[in-house]
Amino acid sequence: MLKLRKYYLPYLKYILPAILFVLIVAWSDLQLPDYLSEIVNVGIQQNGIDSGAPAVLSESSFQRIGELNPDAHAKLQHFYDLVSPGSAQSDALAKDFPKTSEAPVYALKTLNEDQKSAVEDLVAKPLVFIQSLRMLQEEPERAAKMLGENFPLDPKLLGSGQDVLSMVTAMPEAQRADLLAKVDQHLSSLEGTILHQLTTSAITREYTSLGADTGQYQTRFILRVGARMAAVSLLGLLASLMVSFLASLSSANVARDLRSAVFRKVTEFTHAEFESFSTASLITRTTNDVDQVRMASFMLIRLGFQAPLIGGLGIVRALQKSPGMWWTIALIVLVLVTVISTLFSIIVPRFKRIQTFIDKLNLVMRENLSGMMVIRAFNKQDYEEDRFDAANKDLTSNMLFIGRAMSFMFPIMNLTMMAGQVFIIWVGAGIVAKSSLQVGDLIAFMQYAMQIMFSFMNLSMLFVFIPRAGVSAGRIAEVLEKPVSITDPAQPAALAQPVRGIVEFHDVDFRYPDAEEDILHDVSFRAEPGKTTAIIGSTGCGKSTLINLLPRFFDVSKGKITIDGVDIRDLPQSVLRDQIGFAPQRGLLFSGTVASNLQVAKPDASEEEMREAVTVAQAADFVLDNEDGLERAIAQGGENLSGGQRQRLSIARAILKHRPIYIFDDSFSALDFKTDAALRSALRPRVAASTVFIITQRVATARSSDQIVVLENGRVVGIGSHYDLMTACETYQEIASSQLSAEELA
Repeated sequence: MLKLRKYYLPYLKYILPAILFVLIVAWSDLQLPDYLSEIVNVGIQQNGIDSGAPAVLSESSFQRIGELNPDAHAKLQHFYDLVSPGSAQSDALAKDFPKTSEAPVYALKTLNEDQKSAVEDLVAKPLVFIQSLRMLQEEPERAAKMLGENFPLDPKLLGSGQDVLSMVTAMPEAQRADLLAKVDQHLSSLEGTILHQLTTSAITREYTSLGADTGQYQTRFILRVGARMAAVSLLGLLASLMVSFLASLSSANVARDLRSAVFRKVTEFTHAEFESFSTASLITRTTNDVDQVRMASFMLIRLGFQAPLIGGLGIVRALQKSPGMWWTIALIVLVLVTVISTLFSIIVPRFKRIQTFIDKLNLVMRENLSGMMVIRAFNKQDYEEDRFDAANKDLTSNMLFIGRAMSFMFPIMNLTMMAGQVFIIWVGAGIVAKSSLQVGDLIAFMQYAMQIMFSFMNLSMLFVFIPRAGVSAGRIAEVLEKPVSITDPAQPAALAQPVRGIVEFHDVDFRYPDAEEDILHDVSFRAEPGKTTAIIGSTGCGKSTLINLLPRFFDVSKGKITIDGVDIRDLPQSVLRDQIGFAPQRGLLFSGTVASNLQVAKPDASEEEMREAVTVAQAADFVLDNEDGLERAIAQGGENLSGGQRQRLSIARAILKHRPIYIFDDSFSALDFKTDAALRSALRPRVAASTVFIITQRVATARSSDQIVVLENGRVVGIGSHYDLMTACETYQEIASSQLSAEELA
């Protein structure tokens, strides 16, 4: 697709903002698991208490901390104020902590985040220790987990109602120091989030003892984090919509430009270039191939940046939640990549064959539609049905194989991801049971793992579309990069005005591309304005080839052709062809109306001019006499008209605008002799001042011409009037005697 990169440059104004919105989508997706983790860890398990620095401590708890850790107590004096009952500060605290109005408490000063973190470090272990000692008799198993296996006191030996904390403070200094060291060692071994959770649990008990409604704390925290979660989700949704909109806008515009570029390029092709591409292939390249590039462009913008971004950052976030579980993600991704790689190695080659099968199907379909009458005439319907059926079955079997493989792929990938989730829960549950990981962090880790796996799936889908789009892009580039054999000169010449239309062939030879020998040899003659030059000869002698050299449908191999003395290769093609009114051998019409077909020659033609041209071309009987007149509908290719009617409209189109040169390439072949004579009689005054070429096999059409050029095997064997050639040219005599009776020749 790099070959088409210049078509993307004008739409960087859409692509770059789309990438910016992709970053917002990725940030939003990665934030949501963190918020969910907060709701579970803090909102549910910690009753909404998100700080390890208690806002209020009872006087007894403050003193207990001092008894357990005198150094911490001294430092805490700088961060807390003693608040006595009845003071203004006590009244303010009583709204949340009613019992502060009954006894003195210590209130946390206004601190920054670093200072709060320092307070948490000072109070965390003492508070957890105090809470654990209080729980020894009520919840001995839970307390034992908090204090560690090396705690020397057996809860079963403690009597009911004993104050364990008082017992610890009354211990000898050495024994108490040893006990505190063992507890400190155990608490230090816990992950920071676990210790933080135990600390907030102790703070919750402290707040409850001061009369606080911890349920209200919990509700407020969950609503606050939930609101942030909803806002981030909404932002991610809007950003995702913008990404899709901008990706669609840019990819659709690129597809439009590619179709236009291919169409413009094809209109510049000569017959030599058309030999390299079949019509069916060009249609497929302009439609299906461009559509493949459009879809791949959309997916690249939509997922090409987002998937690796979420995958990479998701790994970082997951490892932050639980570094010890990195191997679970690695294992799941390895299995997923193996499954996807195996399936894609089977599917991708089939994708590459689709375009070839579509080309073949289009070719057969187009040949059947264009050759329907011939097929019926020779009773070959069954044969053509078999041809179409073979092409159709090739495409169908290929698509069925891809469909079946894809139908296996998605269930297998879903099974892999679901099994991965179960595996993560199984491994994580064991870590949670050891109090080394919080439940919320496990949930967040699992969500990050799912995001990582979805990112790999999306990247895998890109690996399916990109090769197919790459093949399509290469096919499009082949057309766009195909050099055109006939081009405009770098320094074009100009025709003297007014253009007279004197045409001269100077020793012209012509050979088709890749042909072994020339088809025209040393052709020389002069055609002057006000005179009609007929070119006649047997089938295959080179008549149409010769006249196709004049509008530069081909370029001469040797010699030159001039108009008013100027080599036609020195003229821009548009200027050259603007001097020529051309009625081709096959009267091709376009879908539309009679008027729209005539206006191909002269877009600003008036109705009167079109009526006059139709009348001269002897087409009034089926155009002007029709109730729709010039608005009569014309089917594609003029299929709703007879061959003679198509030829007459083609002639009307050629003569609608006055030109110095007119070419009628076997344009009278489908007309009866009466219509032929009437048309040439009406045509003569209209083109009287122009140089007229008539290519024909009919002597009756050529005999009234001012000059007849006789071709045989690509060589000029006679030039002159009908009567001159009847006496001097044996080839012309043979043609004339085979078509006309002796009386007509006399």
